Amino acid sequence: MIGRPVTYHRLSQDEVDNICQRHSNLLQGRMNGARASFAYKVIEGLNLSGRNLTDADFSGAVLAGANLAGTNFTSANLFAADLRRANLSGATLRRADMRGAILRGANLTGADLSEADLREGAIAQVDREKGLAIITHEQRPNEAVEANFSGANLSNSKMTGAIAQRADFSDAVLIGARMQRANLRGSRFPGANLEGADLSGADLTEADLSHTVLIGTKLDSARTRGMRTDGALTDEPVGPAISADADETAKALEAHARWCETGGAEGAPSTFDGADMRGLKTLSGRNLTALQARGATLYGLDLGGAQLQGARLERADLRMASLRGADLRGADLTGARLNNADLRGAKIGALLLPNDRKLAASLAAAVLRYADLDGADLRDVSATGADFSYASLLDCDVRRGRFTGSCFTGARLPRTFREQADDLAGAVDLSAA
Repeated sequence: MIGRPVTYHRLSQDEVDNICQRHSNLLQGRMNGARASFAYKVIEGLNLSGRNLTDADFSGAVLAGANLAGTNFTSANLFAADLRRANLSGATLRRADMRGAILRGANLTGADLSEADLREGAIAQVDREKGLAIITHEQRPNEAVEANFSGANLSNSKMTGAIAQRADFSDAVLIGARMQRANLRGSRFPGANLEGADLSGADLTEADLSHTVLIGTKLDSARTRGMRTDGALTDEPVGPAISADADETAKALEAHARWCETGGAEGAPSTFDGADMRGLKTLSGRNLTALQARGATLYGLDLGGAQLQGARLERADLRMASLRGADLRGADLTGARLNNADLRGAKIGALLLPNDRKLAASLAAAVLRYADLDGADLRDVSATGADFSYASLLDCDVRRGRFTGSCFTGARLPRTFREQADDLAGAVDLSAA
């Protein structure tokens, strides 16, 4: 073994606060600034929540049970850190070095781990003469057993060789993640997005991948005994495939636009019920008023700024779709899946009809987990039984909105939400409002 035994030093909350303050001074260019170094320090159970610890050094630190909720660890060194049972919900860990870190039982709900490195790493220890001496003969895989990654952003993260049995990746975004040879036995991925992820050689025995996105996902030589993939979205078409290159599709959309513009005097309405519309890639800015696409697959489609007034989109798959600034007044999105959809500034209010009648938009029983609805117009919306868990509804106008029995666990809500909404009977987890 190289070097001397590691000496751990336990810090008090006051000492942690002082180090964080000096790090903040450094980041802001103030006097008395110094980079935070918690290497081989014991910070177990202490509170570092909401801090900006970009580029800080936590190599080998013991943060078990610490409150790290909402903390910014961008590009931080968490090499071989002990994060067991730590609360990292909503934390930012972009490009963080987490090789060899222990995440057993940690809560990473809604955390941003994009481009983070969670591969195995060599254990290091302090040497008085050589500084950080690497024990090259001993390797330590990243351990994330029973960790909660639900809703976390793990896009382009590196998890090769990671141990994450029975971990919860529900609704997590794992686009382009590298998880070759990872031990994922018994882990849960319902609703997760694994588009372009590489799970070659991974152990997925008894894993739950139901209703996941498996587009372009590599599963070469993976162990899949008992793996469940019911309802998963793959490269295979779901129903009739609609292609942007097909003449009949172009003609149908042109006819629909004419039908909308002439009040039905010319053209004809389009019907895409049950169709797989992913091949269209973009319908941005198109006039699609009264479009009928019930049960259609529109995953990842660009519908930004589209006119979708009165559209029939019941049970449609709109996960990861861009509906930013779209006009969805009076649209029926009952039971639609809008996980991680971009609905910023969208109009999802009532459509005014002749004789001062209103046609309310419906989000009844829709799933909007982790969706972004900031600045959306939700006046008069009917959203009974909808799931807004961890969605952002800041600056939304919800006057006269009906949210009976809806779920708002972890959602970001406007301060006036309770006062503006018309019906919140039976709504769950409204503590943020």
